[in-house]
Amino acid sequence: MTYEHPLAYVLGLEGIALMRSYNGEHDRAFVEARLAEIRKFLDDDSLAGAAVEVARVDTVAGYRIWSRTYDGPNTAFDLDEPFIREIVGALPAGDALDAACGTGRLAAYLAGRGHRVHGVDSSPDMLERARSRVPQAEFRLGELSALPLADASVDLVVCSLALTHVRVLGPVLAEFARVVRPGGHVVTADIHPEGVARGVVPSVRLPDGRPGRVATYRHLVGDYVRAALAAGLLVRRCEEPLHPEGEPGERAEVLERWDLWPWALCDLAPEAAHAAVAGRPSMLFWHFQRG
Repeated sequence: MTYEHPLAYVLGLEGIALMRSYNGEHDRAFVEARLAEIRKFLDDDSLAGAAVEVARVDTVAGYRIWSRTYDGPNTAFDLDEPFIREIVGALPAGDALDAACGTGRLAAYLAGRGHRVHGVDSSPDMLERARSRVPQAEFRLGELSALPLADASVDLVVCSLALTHVRVLGPVLAEFARVVRPGGHVVTADIHPEGVARGVVPSVRLPDGRPGRVATYRHLVGDYVRAALAAGLLVRRCEEPLHPEGEPGERAEVLERWDLWPWALCDLAPEAAHAAVAGRPSMLFWHFQRG
């Protein structure tokens, strides 16, 4: 169980913004505005009493709930698909694994590219939807740390929006290296660890209506590198696309429902949120190759 307090979140945004001001990114007027806004938040009774107890949900239970709405709208798809398509589009068709395939979004793309597709996921509910979506692919129930595939059986592994739900990266990257053939490719995409640190974690409503978050872990860039090298995977490419600079939005006048946290909470302090997020990494993409 975690304790999510909107006041704590907006004060955290203010703190990040002030730290960046301290390093010279903003002027005196910005700092004084942040301090004044903090005082205002501390006096806001609507924030003081809006904390929520949130259950920590494992991936099987979480994705059972999320499977009904997972395919959209999901803004993360707009971020990961261009990178995955750029890498995969340059590779010849062969045997491909969609690891943590979910509802078969990437499996469908791989099949469309002419690959013989295998999909693995720990969620029976997600797999049911994947089988309907990509009937020509072969889908199996399994864990990323114990893939139900033979050694050196695929030319390509694609894994998106899943590794942040894995407690330890090493066993998973080792499995990717085991099933991919020498010279084969591994392409991964995930929420950047900076985003995870800011609370970008999937939310679900439990059957009884209680709020829950799918178990999510913050892996640093170096964690991926160390796990990949230990598994015999070579780093071919790493990308950290940034949030657009844009302009701050308008301050929300009312507290949005919990399901939209933390994004709605950013609207409570738009200038601080903009300073904390804009120009910072949104995703973390990797292209590995087995030696």
